[in-house]
Amino acid sequence: MKAKKSYGQHFLIQEEIAHEIVDKFIEANTTGRALEVGPGLGVLTKQLAESYTDLIAVDADRDMIAVLAKSLSHVKTIEGDFLKLDFKDIFNGKAFGIIGNFPYNISSQIVFKMIDNRDQVPILVGMFQKEMAERIVSKPGNKVYGVISVLTQAYYYGELIIQVGPESFSPRPKVDSAVIILKRREKDNIQYNEVLFKDIVKTSFLHRRKMIRNTMKQWLSEEEMKDPFYNRRPETLSVQEFINLTQLITSKI
Repeated sequence: MKAKKSYGQHFLIQEEIAHEIVDKFIEANTTGRALEVGPGLGVLTKQLAESYTDLIAVDADRDMIAVLAKSLSHVKTIEGDFLKLDFKDIFNGKAFGIIGNFPYNISSQIVFKMIDNRDQVPILVGMFQKEMAERIVSKPGNKVYGVISVLTQAYYYGELIIQVGPESFSPRPKVDSAVIILKRREKDNIQYNEVLFKDIVKTSFLHRRKMIRNTMKQWLSEEEMKDPFYNRRPETLSVQEFINLTQLITSKI
C-alpha cells in the first residue's frame, strides 16, 4: 500500500519503536480504552489490540481502513476525519486515551481537539514532527515556546519520550520525528476565564519579539502597565503568569 501525500502519510515500519510507543501508552493510560488516530497499515494497532478490547482506529483514508478490516477484523474502525468527530459519540462518552503516528499536517489540530475535549481525554501519546513535539513541551525562555506550548501545558504535563529518525518510516520523511506524552493535570481551584486566557496568549505571541505592553493595550492602560513585568516578551512568561494576567484583566473589564 502506497502512502498518500494528501494525507501526510509516513508509515512507521520499525516494530521495536512501535512496541516502545505502545508500552508507554499502556503504562500511562488507566481508562482501559484507546483511540488510535491515523493507524495506517496497523503497526501500532496490532499491538494495541493485544491489550485493549475497547479500541477504535480512525482514519480518513478509506484504503487504510480497508487494510485494517482485512488484517485486524476484530478492531472497530471509523472512516472519517478525526477533527470532525464528536467525542461524546466515542465509547459512549467515557474517558479514553489517544495514541497515534499522527499525520504531521494536522498534528497541532489534534492537540487542540484534545484540549477542547480534555474532560474525556486524560492521556495522549503521539508521534509528531520533532520540531512540533519540541514546541508543545517547550518551557519559557526557549525560542520555540509559543501559543501551543502555553495552551497545552495549561491543562497537560508534557514530555518528549522517544526520538525517531527518518529511516523508521516509509516513505522516509525529510524531517526527524519524536514521540511525546501528555498527561492531564488534575483540576485545581484556580479560576480564570479560559476564553480570555486563550485570546491573551494568542494576542501576546502575534509579536513575540515585542514587549507584552504592546499587545495588552486593548485591555490595559499605560497607567496600569507601569510594572516592569510588562516590559517582558511573551516567550519569557510561564503558564501561571499568563493565568495571573488573565485574572488581572478580568478584574479590570
